[in-house]
Amino acid sequence: MATARKRQVSLTDTKYYHCISRCVRRAYLCGEDKVTGQSYEHRRGWIESKLLELAKVFCIDVCAYAVMSNHTHIVLYVDDAKVKRLSDKAVIIRWHKLFKGTLLTKRILIDTHSKLIVFHSLPIF
Repeated sequence: MATARKRQVSLTDTKYYHCISRCVRRAYLCGEDKVTGQSYEHRRGWIESKLLELAKVFCIDVCAYAVMSNHTHIVLYVDDAKVKRLSDKAVIIRWHKLFKGTLLTKRILIDTHSKLIVFHSLPIF
């Protein structure tokens, strides 16, 4: 049975985590598949770019990483002090860097930008 994340991560014990993610069924993440001759080396840059982009959005620092042919190793530092300083608006702005957002989150940003919070104008479903 899988262990819940709240039991795997304890920021009081350590803020550094070594994370491993690997492919299954002989799939290749990067490099050349010797059986098929197919090259997946172009993915290495994609993975590095995405990893560094996500680190900027979330309050996590990438200490070290290695992108191997069928797995990755990443050493992360969780900056919980930075998390505690984030306002609700800052969290929404960070979330919108990854996703389009919902009508509600867009409305909250508009309302807080104009210094008016008008929740009664939202449609009720």
